[in-house]
Amino acid sequence: MFVSFFPSPRPFFTSAALWTLFVVLFWFLAAKDLGYLVWLENPPADAPPVIGISVFWTKPFLWFYLYYALSVGIFAGVWRVLSPQPWFAWSVLGSALIVFVVYFQVQVSVAINGWYGPFWDLVQAAVSKARPVTLSEFYVQILTFFSIASVAVTVIALNNFFVSHYLFRWRTAMNDFYTANWPRLRHIEGASQRVQEDSKRFAALSETLGVNFIDAVMTLIAFLPLLHRLSANVSEVPVLGAIPYPLVTAALLWSVFGTALVALVGVRLPGLEFRNQRVEAAYRKELVYGEDDANRAQPPALSELFHAVRVNYFRLYFNYLYFNVGRYLYIQTDNIFPFIVLAPTIVAGKITLGPLNQILSAFGQVRDSLQFLLKSWPTMIELMSVYKRLRAFEATLVGGSLPELDQQFLKNRQLA
Repeated sequence: MFVSFFPSPRPFFTSAALWTLFVVLFWFLAAKDLGYLVWLENPPADAPPVIGISVFWTKPFLWFYLYYALSVGIFAGVWRVLSPQPWFAWSVLGSALIVFVVYFQVQVSVAINGWYGPFWDLVQAAVSKARPVTLSEFYVQILTFFSIASVAVTVIALNNFFVSHYLFRWRTAMNDFYTANWPRLRHIEGASQRVQEDSKRFAALSETLGVNFIDAVMTLIAFLPLLHRLSANVSEVPVLGAIPYPLVTAALLWSVFGTALVALVGVRLPGLEFRNQRVEAAYRKELVYGEDDANRAQPPALSELFHAVRVNYFRLYFNYLYFNVGRYLYIQTDNIFPFIVLAPTIVAGKITLGPLNQILSAFGQVRDSLQFLLKSWPTMIELMSVYKRLRAFEATLVGGSLPELDQQFLKNRQLA
């Protein structure tokens, strides 16, 4: 799954995590203020914030782009020497590009959040007649949003195109690895499905979860300080009262509760999904044998195999019933949770529409990031089941013991 595409996976991913931690800490502790060395200094502390598309080529942004490129270049150069790999450009540099695009998309969200303030304050001034607002002022704000959105749309479209090729290269690497060892793998139950379908699903699901996790971490880094700054007018929250960092604390506690709830009600699903793929594969395999051998796929055997399929599906349906009740109940409550938290501040009239919408946006971003596990749980269940199938598949290559279901399949095949 990994060795076919990445150089020396275990040390590679360990070093990637450590290097990432180092460059992130170095950025916030020192490098962020060193842009002046290349004439990309930070603006003065009292400078007005940049609103609109031009924020993406301000000097601090350009300095970060350069810093990121240097960090990736050093890491990739070392691994290029230590462990040459045919798919190096796609697995290492391609992954770095995807991570950068995730960062850029987070910054797009930050730029839109910055636009919310002046736009909604303008709306409030217009509807309350606090001051004259011209139509041109309003359209300028709308055009500012479209300028930011146009960058986001372009980047997303190009990134989706690149990721499609990235995933196919990863699938190709796994396909080449498995087919090169096909004589040793062909006797495993569902071998063809594991090569053709599971390898494709594993690459896609891994990329999706990896990107979502990185996006969650980067969003927290970007929006937690912003949420703290925006909560200056929020002195207390319901139930908890006056507490330090009220909005950050409320978002953290609510997200931890939701994650724990989903993990608890969905704890049995990965195992059931894993077994479901096995019983489906066993049933399908017997039907395939019956196409060429009249003695195979007899009604009693098919009935027994389909009974196993039916039993497992009914277990899945029951477990998904209470899983979905808990999950969707939480998600529906989550839609109004920010208003519950901000109720005392709104009722007291301590906030205007501009900061209110900025808080709602930042609060939503932080909650979504902290709820990564909750929102990704169905995908994680599917990935874990695919991973287990491929690990069992690959156990043959390293001399490991097969799972009980695979051993039983081989025993039945030998007897047949």
